[in-house]
Amino acid sequence: MFQSPGAIFLKLGPLTIRWYGVMIALGFVVATTAAARLAKQLEINPEKLINCAFITFIGGVIGARLYFVGLSWPYFQHNPEDILAIWKGGLSIHGGIIGGTIAGWLYCKRQKLPALKYADVISAAAPIAQAIGRWGNFFNSEAFGRPVADDFPLRLFIPRENRPLPYMGNDYFHPTFLYESVWDFALFLLLYFVIAPRFKRYSGLTFIAYLAGYSLGRLFIEPLRVDSIMIAGAQAPFVVSAATLILAIISIFIVVQTNRQSNGEGSSH
Repeated sequence: MFQSPGAIFLKLGPLTIRWYGVMIALGFVVATTAAARLAKQLEINPEKLINCAFITFIGGVIGARLYFVGLSWPYFQHNPEDILAIWKGGLSIHGGIIGGTIAGWLYCKRQKLPALKYADVISAAAPIAQAIGRWGNFFNSEAFGRPVADDFPLRLFIPRENRPLPYMGNDYFHPTFLYESVWDFALFLLLYFVIAPRFKRYSGLTFIAYLAGYSLGRLFIEPLRVDSIMIAGAQAPFVVSAATLILAIISIFIVVQTNRQSNGEGSSH
């Protein structure tokens, strides 16, 4: 049984440090360290990679918040003071991927660096950051699933003030933050130790595999969630994940075929 000890990590006078921010920062540090090591193996300048990762992280945070605020505008329209309150949660990973990708691409273009290769390295390490960052949701008592029985093997206690109105009588819920954390960690192992080093000549393939793998996980986990942002009666993250998975699968075939053609494979002799 999981139960958050509270959202606050430490108080130093007027300064309040929250677990949510600690988990996001820790995830960034671990992922960047892993990415720098992979960059050396793939003969990419680790210092420039770290710079790109930092720019990508900043763009990701901005994109994640803008995406969340945009989809939740009816609330923020009447509570504009909460728009910048990211410590309360509300960072959409899909928005983070979009914002991070744009920021990273702009950095690589300005520095005249191979954007796809940098994207491969960063995306191979990104899931470990997400796996750690999801625990920020645990401390905030958010991103949980549907109610479960009191004897369910994995159950998350949610305080009454964090429960949706229809579930005020339920104490325990699916720990979907944990499900996604485990999925992200497994995805990290696959991308970092298998796909990235073995398919390094296929520029962009690891990045696309990351999009496909993450989207596949969300398709299984999202239907359990009770706090998804809804658009036209559908879970927005589910719809976006489905579309991303389809595009990613198509893109994998394109990247592989393009690479084979550029290397003269499959041509008649």
